Amino acid sequence: MIGFVFIAFPFVLLGFVLLMEKVEEPLSQIAVEREIEHFLDDANADELDAFINEGTDSALSRFRARLGLRSRKRSNGRNGQS
Repeated sequence: MIGFVFIAFPFVLLGFVLLMEKVEEPLSQIAVEREIEHFLDDANADELDAFINEGTDSALSRFRARLGLRSRKRSNGRNGQS
């Protein structure tokens, strides 16, 4: 019985991983769609040019970098006021 469990466990684990991949795929697509909507609403001209010329990956990385820089400036400003 224990031998059967040791033999079956990798296949059960593989089945679980494949099932979770099927569950995760639609969720990640929704997240990317929301991120692109947010990007198109708030992007500056340089980021939109990068989106047109270089594609979504480059433009979204610039957008994330700008948002990260903005949030760091806000947190540093708040820390300085305290």
